[in-house]
Amino acid sequence: MNSSNSKSDYSHEKIHRILESYHLCDHCIGRLCTHRKEEELFQQAGKRIREKHSTFSKTVESSCELCHGLFEELPDFYQIAFDSVNDYEFNTFLIGCHIDEDISTKENQVIEEFDLTNTASVKQEINEYIGIRLEEEMEKKVSFKHPDIMIIINTQFNVISLQIKPLYLFGRYNKFQRGLPQTKWFCRQCHGKGCRYCQYTGKLYENSVEEFIAKPVVNASQADDEAFHGAGREDIDVRMLGDGRPFVLEVKNPKKRSLDLASLTKQIKSESDSAIAVNYFKYTERSDIARIKEAHFQKVYVVKIHARVPIQKEKLKKVAESLQGTTINQQTPTRVEKRRAKKVRRRQIYRCNVLEVDEDRASIEIESESGTYIKELITGDDGKTQPNLSALLNVACSVDALDVKQVKGE
Repeated sequence: MNSSNSKSDYSHEKIHRILESYHLCDHCIGRLCTHRKEEELFQQAGKRIREKHSTFSKTVESSCELCHGLFEELPDFYQIAFDSVNDYEFNTFLIGCHIDEDISTKENQVIEEFDLTNTASVKQEINEYIGIRLEEEMEKKVSFKHPDIMIIINTQFNVISLQIKPLYLFGRYNKFQRGLPQTKWFCRQCHGKGCRYCQYTGKLYENSVEEFIAKPVVNASQADDEAFHGAGREDIDVRMLGDGRPFVLEVKNPKKRSLDLASLTKQIKSESDSAIAVNYFKYTERSDIARIKEAHFQKVYVVKIHARVPIQKEKLKKVAESLQGTTINQQTPTRVEKRRAKKVRRRQIYRCNVLEVDEDRASIEIESESGTYIKELITGDDGKTQPNLSALLNVACSVDALDVKQVKGE
């Protein structure tokens, strides 16, 4: 609420000229002719000014030349605003409105004609009136920065539109089952519409990490939709072990904001038949999406390789040691050429340790820079990755299985 004293009021002469020139309601007099006292509404200020200058006022409440009786509808605007958010859980809100362009034009005309300064607009008074009442009756707070709900009133048609702040949940997930994509993978033929190729599901895969995690949260929050933001992604045939991969789940247009996060993690594990686990959830903000997307997390992998001939353990150890601390050059792998830009990526290999060797098979632990193509580090991808383990070993090797053991940092 604005506050001031009588020293801020306009001169008697200017007020007289305004009141003699226009039929104005108390609301419009209050906004145009004076600055309010402490805790005074515009309508109250206008009534005070009208009574003080009654000799000059030709004001008739029902024929305001500026707002055309718009403020008589304030109780209706409040009621539709109240009804529109009554089913939503929220702590903070902000009011906005659209008014007839003719009213704004007339208001600007009067302000310019009498050289008025520091006046509040029709929009501001509507927003303030409804905001104060909602604060009092719903025990919520107005917030001008990131409100839970933005309530937009169209005063011409008496309709409301809501802008609901999404919920953001940060967590780390494990993927224990191979064959699951991280996010929904829409059918390439129909692009999600449904066709014979995808058996009218619209998807290439029945489930995904995103869907297993998001479905219980969307249901619990009574949300419209969601978006999954992962700190990178593992291939479909790769497991995500250890502490899990960081992610942010964006929950769109939620009606409920207070969720039992611990219960949701249990539900996710149960409904996925333990294919997916979320180690924990915590509330976060939108800024966390950019943070995890832009961060460069080092990763630790365990890769099981299959060589064309039996492997000499000592030779494999020497090759692994030679890769430690090196920078490799990776052209865009053949398997992702259609969806990745063609360029050479330089990636650091921090550690490369042989865990086990059994004739033509071996297990190796590799710690590398974010964005390293581990499969191609092993196979060489027809020379597109240099150096590579197959070339250094002088034995063609393939990847039997790959696991992400750890995503470092956060």
